[in-house]
Amino acid sequence: MALATVRSLGSPRSLRTEQEYEDYEQELVDQYLLASVGAGVEDVTIAGDRAVLFELIRFVGRPVWTVQPDDADRFLVHQRKVRGLAKGTVHNKAGSIAQFFDFLIARYQGDVHALTGHVLVQPIDEFNRPAKADYGSPRIPPSSSEVGDLFAAWRTSLPSARKYLPAARDYFAASLWRRAGLRIGETRMLDIRDWRADLGEYGKLHVRHGKGSRGRGPKARLVPAINSVDALVNWWFTDVRHQFGDDYADPDAPLLPSERRDPYTGWCRRVGDDALRSGLAKAVGLHLPSWSGRLTPHGLRHFCASEYYAQGLDLKAIQELLGHEWLSTTTRYVHVHDDHIEHTWAAANERVAARLGASNGK
Repeated sequence: MALATVRSLGSPRSLRTEQEYEDYEQELVDQYLLASVGAGVEDVTIAGDRAVLFELIRFVGRPVWTVQPDDADRFLVHQRKVRGLAKGTVHNKAGSIAQFFDFLIARYQGDVHALTGHVLVQPIDEFNRPAKADYGSPRIPPSSSEVGDLFAAWRTSLPSARKYLPAARDYFAASLWRRAGLRIGETRMLDIRDWRADLGEYGKLHVRHGKGSRGRGPKARLVPAINSVDALVNWWFTDVRHQFGDDYADPDAPLLPSERRDPYTGWCRRVGDDALRSGLAKAVGLHLPSWSGRLTPHGLRHFCASEYYAQGLDLKAIQELLGHEWLSTTTRYVHVHDDHIEHTWAAANERVAARLGASNGK
């Protein structure tokens, strides 16, 4: 993405004409976009932020440094009520505006006041900031027994599947969502080399295409093969992967291949998202029909987080496992049973009693 030449905003000058005011406003936006490029934000995100900022400027009809919270109120209402945009879209626009004003206030508060006489304020505050769209509709996963029954029946059905290899591949992918909390995109982008049996006690999966925050590109992480993931991967390599083709020995070959071949290399192509989603949907329809049409790959990611939390893994560890930027995101993935508070209270009392008993015995 090409940016306009950005002049130094620190050089002393004064603003006299309308054109100079417009140029200064453009420079403020360009400086923000330039900082985003330096931070590694992807071009498509930068272009989206730019569009939102100029949409706000046109809506307000005044220089951007004069924007107040009530201007943001009217802008957000217009987005929802007049344009009819989705909650998630409005939330993202508000985030772009808030990020831009955080930048202006941190870097150019003094310069803007000296040149224009205005004091910058953050127009997106706790009162008008839209709640994230999925806050009100959590993806509650099935119970542990339901998921256990689904995968047990699915595994038993594999030998009799009409096409064993894609059925086994879909089962393997879904098991990674269930046990390691991988995203579907992270799963399909794994290569043979990404299984590192030499790392840690159980081995680790090198997730090279993790989701980055604010479009900053892939965020890599190492996922330990706990929760029987090591046995799952060993089964995949020992019994299944080599049957797709001879590329199983190529470290750059996809870990989860498609049945289709590359016409130039003869190696397997990488499986697509749709194939993996369809595989899970078909299995759910057959083996857990009460969840047909409701259990998704992301739902299994929520299930994984909830199971780890129920087993005593702390939220920080779950955050690292799932690859979340913020701990607050992880908390929305954890769904507990109705009696969780009572059980936690009882367990805490037992620990206190055990410590007191040990102290009295000394």
